[in-house]
Amino acid sequence: MPTTPDLSTAAWRKSSHSNNNGGNCVEVADNLPGIVPVRDSKNPDGPVLIFTDNSWSTFIASLKKEARM
Repeated sequence: MPTTPDLSTAAWRKSSHSNNNGGNCVEVADNLPGIVPVRDSKNPDGPVLIFTDNSWSTFIASLKKEARM
């Protein structure tokens, strides 16, 4: 059974594409070894998606590739 990672030391940062007007706000914490948690900044106590480092890197590379097209 998977265990919930300890996120108490997560250093959350808001996406550079988020705005301060209550729009789509995503925060990530990339200071935890092996995982990248992602959450909605408007609901910081809500659910968190956990990605492996590798899957997060693949996701970001895919977004960057798509943006160049």
